[in-house]
Amino acid sequence: MAVGAESVEGANVKRPRTARREGNVKRIRDFFWPAVGLAAVVWSIRLLFFKLQSEVSVDPAVKTLLAEGGVWSDVKVIATVIADKLGGIPAHGYLLAGVSTLVAYAALAWYDRIALIHLNRQRGISFIYIAVCSFVTYALSHNIGASVFSGGMVRFRAYTAKGLSAAEVAVLVGLCSFTFGFGTLLLLGLVLVWEPEIVSPLGSLSSAFDVGSGPVRGFGFALLGFCALYTIGAWRHLPPLRIGKFELVYPRLPIVARQYVAAPLELIGAAGIIYFALPPDSNAPFMIVLGAFLLSFSAGLLSQVPGGVGVMEAVFLAIMPQVPATSVFAALLVWRLFYLVLPLVLSLPVVLLFERSQLGKATKTIEPPSKIY
Repeated sequence: MAVGAESVEGANVKRPRTARREGNVKRIRDFFWPAVGLAAVVWSIRLLFFKLQSEVSVDPAVKTLLAEGGVWSDVKVIATVIADKLGGIPAHGYLLAGVSTLVAYAALAWYDRIALIHLNRQRGISFIYIAVCSFVTYALSHNIGASVFSGGMVRFRAYTAKGLSAAEVAVLVGLCSFTFGFGTLLLLGLVLVWEPEIVSPLGSLSSAFDVGSGPVRGFGFALLGFCALYTIGAWRHLPPLRIGKFELVYPRLPIVARQYVAAPLELIGAAGIIYFALPPDSNAPFMIVLGAFLLSFSAGLLSQVPGGVGVMEAVFLAIMPQVPATSVFAALLVWRLFYLVLPLVLSLPVVLLFERSQLGKATKTIEPPSKIY
């Protein structure tokens, strides 16, 4: 009996210790992610300043002023240069660029909705919640870079709070990325088939682009062929890919049909910001602007340069030499303000409020330590 009593007493002592250990781990986990969210906010604010600084320092005279002044002086110089560049754009250009931005971000939210439908987890998650999550995701990933990590972190926090597992969030992130890639291949294929000469001016940047219209048009058809094969796979109901216990289901035709609309809509909206910010006398067809955007934005993403700074300018100036460089820079500045900077500014309070609410929940779940007698 004594031995049994000691065993029971020992078990009673171990259980509170184990509970305390698990409680400490949970407490650390609950406070870790809000800390990561706050760090992302601080990093984003810092990145925001340096992004604007790099934009306006293209002018040598402005670059000298920035080198000689302090932080607050740099802020004033940046504000002055931005105001001068943006003053020449007509009001209707801003209005149409704003509408294009709304179209682009609405389509990005549709990416998440499509992925949730594919996972059959759309019930109980409102489109407003999805739109806010998507907005913050892309506002951070477009500016910070490393979109899979930065965007995945936001989606993980948001969708696990709605009951999704880590594996489901991983599939959601992957499908959203694929939807963007699918739309890029689809539209780029159409542009290369319709305007194959768009690539030839890029020969000034690299001899690899110094090819004729025939190979370029052939490459465009190859991209469209890939999109067709992907659609045929959905039509034929290809079986799931199983890796151990993990199962990756091939998207069905209703999902693919939505991707055919959502992905081009987002890219057309984003390119529309630049198109409407260009001067009316630039005579740049929308297909050329769209092609330049697809090529430059894709190159910026591959280089992991936040916002594609420098990459987009080089591609646009090469493809549209008839447009004054100052007008190209102004149009791209409007695009970054509408598509990158303003969403980043608006997303920071959302991140703070979400992490504050999560921190409040974590604090309420902290239980007083168990007493051992």
